[in-house]
Amino acid sequence: GYKVSPILWKTIYSGLSAGRVQSVALRLIVERDREIELFVTEEYWVIKVLLATQKNEEFEAKLLKKDGKELKIKNSDESEAVVKELSELPFIVKNVTKKKKKRHASPPFITSTLQQEAAGRLGFAVSRTMRVAQSLYEGVELKDVSAGLITYMRTDSTRIAPEAIEEVRAYIVEKWGRTHLPPKPNLYRSKKGAQDAHEAIRPASISRPPEKVKAYLSSEQMKLYTLIWNKFVASQMKSAEYSLVTVDITAEKYELRSNARHLDYEGFLAAYMDIKKENNDEESPVLELPALAGGDKLKHKETIPSQHFTKPPPCFNEASLVKELEARGIGRPSTYAQIINIIQTRKYVQREKRKLQSTELGRSVNKILVSQFPDVFSADFTANMENDLDKVESGDNEWRDVVNEFYVPFNKSLERFENQRHELKESLIEKTDELCDKCGKPMVIRWGRNGKFMACSGFPSCKNTRSIDEQETEKTDEVCEKCGSPMEVKKGKYGRFLGCSKYPECKNIKPYSLGVKCPLKSCEGEMVEKKSKKGKIFYGCSRYPDCKFASWTLPVSITCPNCGCPTLVETKNGESCSCPRCRSTFDLETLKK
Repeated sequence: GYKVSPILWKTIYSGLSAGRVQSVALRLIVERDREIELFVTEEYWVIKVLLATQKNEEFEAKLLKKDGKELKIKNSDESEAVVKELSELPFIVKNVTKKKKKRHASPPFITSTLQQEAAGRLGFAVSRTMRVAQSLYEGVELKDVSAGLITYMRTDSTRIAPEAIEEVRAYIVEKWGRTHLPPKPNLYRSKKGAQDAHEAIRPASISRPPEKVKAYLSSEQMKLYTLIWNKFVASQMKSAEYSLVTVDITAEKYELRSNARHLDYEGFLAAYMDIKKENNDEESPVLELPALAGGDKLKHKETIPSQHFTKPPPCFNEASLVKELEARGIGRPSTYAQIINIIQTRKYVQREKRKLQSTELGRSVNKILVSQFPDVFSADFTANMENDLDKVESGDNEWRDVVNEFYVPFNKSLERFENQRHELKESLIEKTDELCDKCGKPMVIRWGRNGKFMACSGFPSCKNTRSIDEQETEKTDEVCEKCGSPMEVKKGKYGRFLGCSKYPECKNIKPYSLGVKCPLKSCEGEMVEKKSKKGKIFYGCSRYPDCKFASWTLPVSITCPNCGCPTLVETKNGESCSCPRCRSTFDLETLKK
């Protein structure tokens, strides 16, 4: 009987939907992990040919077709046959295509794009990006005043205030001249459904460039402020211009292609270079090609085959998850960081090397939710509900109709779930062969707020429990030098370590060694696993403090092909590794083979 405003009802309904949005995010991660698990790797070969003009100007071309059809080379035998055949064929330029192309500046940041770019460029987690942005927005103590340096950072609108556009256009003319200023301001259309309550994320004042306020900012504040500043300035600059050259080459029934791209005019790239990954390294165009024309005969120098393997879709990281949620219309700028934080805090998802991967608990929770509420926890349902809430706020929908449409089927599902609660809880319990040391009944493995634990099956009459970590120890071949008992791998406050199996009678402990040599030339130590004060795993030399070599990424026992260093360290993406001595970088899978 109370009269409640549509905006208030939207707030209440949004609160009810928060858990659902988190569950959909979990579902996306679980489904991606499953897709990766089921992915079947396939071998394929890429063939490039080193050619030369009559003036001996060399360039590479990639083999694309045979008899007018896309050529797919599946193994080394097929590759060798093609290589042999190509070596005996004449190569002739079929045609040369030249064209101009413009690359336009992208809009200033909104919440989701800021989170994605800060993750890609700066390595910031979503929560860290929002924390630093909040501090820039709330205000920084400058020389003679406390001032907010950016506009509100929770927004999905690309709108910019006219006075801010005037300021930045004047700044562009002052720094780069009128050659970089478009005749009219660049205007950007916000995505469908954007609330447009706040401007895009931009510097609060053009009179405070990053170099002017650097002395008053922390390192992470400076990095993020510079990112926001450069992006906003670039958004109001002219487009970059390229010259593209495509050379099609024939070798009888084979067709090859070589591309070149030259930057003619930098435009907005003078202020900001977007992160754009090529689809395939083999297809990345070169910067220059020799002067060629249709009918030119070419010299064959070398045929270069290379083996590759198809890769599964990448695991979600925080940035790509935000992008996926935004693309599906799930969540709001103010909720992305919270969504990702909650599913990690509840241990449904774990973050390793920036990758988000579902845990056993997360997969179990997802399985129950999807089986019991298949419609409610679908991505489409959540996105459509967000649209309904927007219409309630605008007055286009009656809140009673929206709530009723959701609640009636949901209540039926909830009743069915309540009737099956006991069976569902039992399905998560794992039986063991251990007996309770208090009552003799079998022990079982249950799920709790902090993960799995051992509990007596006689609960509630017997409430005996214990940590699984206390029972699960990894045996090793090492022997305790104090008492001769086997050493075990155990977990402690500062990470894994080796402890005597006779504890507490023998309290001997040793660092957990990876069996990898320290890469420093003068050191004979081994790399051991450690944990920082903030709980982050890193790897350091066992001879610390005499040797202070340390790495945040995993050391691997692979010899550097260039300098002979016995140990390489993985890079942050986990797909390549680098040498601590000569700084060379290598593909990890290639070296392992």
